[in-house]
Amino acid sequence: MNIIEQNNEKIKGQLSGFDRIIINGFNRQLNNYRQFLFYLIQNNCDLKDFKPFAEEHTKSLCEHIDKIVNDENRPTYYVQSSKVNKDEIARNLLKEYPTDKGLVCAISTMELCDTMTVKGNKETKLLEVTRKSTKCKYYYLYMIDEEFGWIYLKIQTWFPFNVQIYLNGREYICTQLDKEGINYERYNNSLVDIDNIERAQEISDYLYNMNIERRFDGLVKKYVNLLPRFEEHLGHGYFWTVFECEYATDIMFNNRQDLENIFPSLVEKAFFTFKCDDIMSFFGRKLDWKFQGEVVSDSRKRYQGFRIKHKMKSNQVKMYDKYSCLRIETTINDPHEFKVWKYDYDEDTGETIEGSGHWIPMGKSTSNLYRYAEVSKATNLRYINALPLPVDAITPVKEIEEISKTIEVNNRSISGFNILNSETTKLLEAIASGDFIVNGITNKNLRCRIFKDEDIDSTKIRNKTTRLLNKLKLHGIIKKVNHSSKYYLTTKGRKITNSILLFKNIDLPNNYA
Repeated sequence: MNIIEQNNEKIKGQLSGFDRIIINGFNRQLNNYRQFLFYLIQNNCDLKDFKPFAEEHTKSLCEHIDKIVNDENRPTYYVQSSKVNKDEIARNLLKEYPTDKGLVCAISTMELCDTMTVKGNKETKLLEVTRKSTKCKYYYLYMIDEEFGWIYLKIQTWFPFNVQIYLNGREYICTQLDKEGINYERYNNSLVDIDNIERAQEISDYLYNMNIERRFDGLVKKYVNLLPRFEEHLGHGYFWTVFECEYATDIMFNNRQDLENIFPSLVEKAFFTFKCDDIMSFFGRKLDWKFQGEVVSDSRKRYQGFRIKHKMKSNQVKMYDKYSCLRIETTINDPHEFKVWKYDYDEDTGETIEGSGHWIPMGKSTSNLYRYAEVSKATNLRYINALPLPVDAITPVKEIEEISKTIEVNNRSISGFNILNSETTKLLEAIASGDFIVNGITNKNLRCRIFKDEDIDSTKIRNKTTRLLNKLKLHGIIKKVNHSSKYYLTTKGRKITNSILLFKNIDLPNNYA
């Protein structure tokens, strides 16, 4: 049983899908020293003349964007600090200069950027192509897209003229629901009630299956007038990559009060119960010597409510409340921590070879957006299934008493567990480990965990572990998977182990190692 099943009568439904997505677009050739030099040669630009050459590109781009903004009679705004909330400014300008679709406004500012340039080499006394961190002008073009809703296009006005597109999955769902006439209730960036949740889920799932690159290419061609020149001389336009991706599962409660009754308890139990290997297991990983990085949990009270976050390197999963929605959200900043299936191709025909392929580290290409969704959805589901149930706020005394007693099974006496015994506590903590949430418990991995200082391959240790597993099973703490050697925690077992971990972390923190 998980939090959804336990509170089924208090929940309207759930919606999973992308939240914030930031897509970067860059020209590979212009970001490569050799290809950048080739572009200068193709345009008959000597290295000593690079500055006026680049300024001509920048001037052409800025004039083109300003002309579009003026022709569409939309407001412009300049902000002196890049830290100013530009989204808030854009929404205020929309109220002052309303429009139903298309360009809303253009906001410009100076920001730090990574540029391609030409400078002298002190050692060789020659000019050379290099990369440099500096400041340049950026345009933020906010618009209401007919398909994606509220988005912005960010354009760098100096070489290599990178672009960035922001879109929001919930905004996309709302835009499509409006087109289909399906009523919904929205709170900030979450949907708290939808007349047709099944249809909303179908719309959400379609987002990561569409060819968004083609749509982005069309958008950029309108505002970046330099793109035809790049394509003519270099043969390529923009290559699209996922800079940041959030995938959220919203559990919609009937009202705010139903969620408030359980949420503080959920945050407390998740913070004190989940360990490093639990957090790794949410992401489908194991905590072993190969992993190089930090695993961190932190809790924070916001003006909206509480938030708890667990980080594995730069990837994170967090839980927070948004009015009557309990949101579980996975953010992937470093996709290389996950795998994607790559098919093998026939060199002659270019077609995939049936039954072939292998797993490789996942890259940032937007073609992997479907895999971002798969990984994030699985992470959210594991987190939901692992959440300690709010009923655990009252220690399950009855269940603990039951496992402490001797029971009779097939005319055999099976002793109970002494939960105050350190060996029993070690055993229960081991079976509640995050490693076993995904992969299940086997004789081998359990004895590696609790008998790591002994000869784990000896017959004595094997038999002792078998007896422990059988004892746990007969007391209803674990259950065996048919035709398998794997065991999983039962609902009863999860309640008992969560209570013990909470007791040790909160009531006995100094005794907990």
